[in-house]
Amino acid sequence: MQAKKETFERLLNILDELREKCPWDREQTNESLRTHTIEETYELAEALLKKDDQAISKELGDLLLHVVFYAKIGEEKGAFDIGTVMQQLIDKLIYRHPHIFGEVEVNNSAEVEQNWEQLKLKEKDGNKTVLSGVPASLPALVKANRIQEKVRNVGFDWEEREQVWEKLQEEIAEVRAEIEAKNADALEAEFGDLFFSLVNTARLYGINPENALERTNQKFTRRFNYLEAQTIQKGRSLKDMRLTEMDQIWEEAKKALKE
Repeated sequence: MQAKKETFERLLNILDELREKCPWDREQTNESLRTHTIEETYELAEALLKKDDQAISKELGDLLLHVVFYAKIGEEKGAFDIGTVMQQLIDKLIYRHPHIFGEVEVNNSAEVEQNWEQLKLKEKDGNKTVLSGVPASLPALVKANRIQEKVRNVGFDWEEREQVWEKLQEEIAEVRAEIEAKNADALEAEFGDLFFSLVNTARLYGINPENALERTNQKFTRRFNYLEAQTIQKGRSLKDMRLTEMDQIWEEAKKALKE
C-alpha cells in the first residue's frame, strides 16, 4: 500500500513540474483537455472490448493523467484539488453503500442499483429528477440504455420481460406503415422508437446494447477486410464483382475466421 501511495504522489509531483516548466502543459485548460479526455475514454473502451490487459493498463494511465490534470487546474483556480476529489468520492461510496457501511440489507445487485438511484435523489447536490443525471452529450445508443436503467430503478419497467416483444413488433409495424406512406419525418421518428425498443429488449435480457453493436461492427469489419483482401488477390475490384460472388467469399470469411 505504501508503494502505491508513493507512486501516486510521484505522479502528482511530476504533473506539478510539467505544469510549471512545459509550455504545452502550462497552456492547457479544462476546455482544451475535454476532447482529449473523450478520445482517451474511447481508447480505454476499445481496449476493454478487446480484453487486452496490457492496453487496458496503458489507457487507464492516460485517463488517470487527465483526472489529476483537471484537479491541478482546479487547485490553481482555488476551487478544489485532488484531495477534494478523492474525499468526495470516498463520502459518496460510503453513503451509497449502506448495505456495506450501514445496516441496510439487500438480496441482489438489482436492489443495490435501486438503492443507489434513490439515494442520489435524496442527496443535497444530487439529481433533482430521475433523468437529470443522464448527460445530454452521451451518444444516443448509450443514452437510451442509461435512460431505461434509470427509470427501471424507480419501478417504471415491464412486469415480465417477455411483454417487450409485443411492443417491439408494434414498433416494427409502425415503421413499415410509414415506409408505405413515404413520410420521411414520421419514418425517422418511428425508427427512433424502434431503436429505443430494441435497446430496451437487450437490457431486459441482460445484454449491453453498445457492446453488442460494437461486437457486430468488429465482426463485420473483419469479414469485409477478408472479402476485400481475397478480391485483390484475384486481381479484381469489388466494384466489378456481382453480389453473388461477394456472398460466396463472405461465406468463406465466416468459415475462415471461425465466427
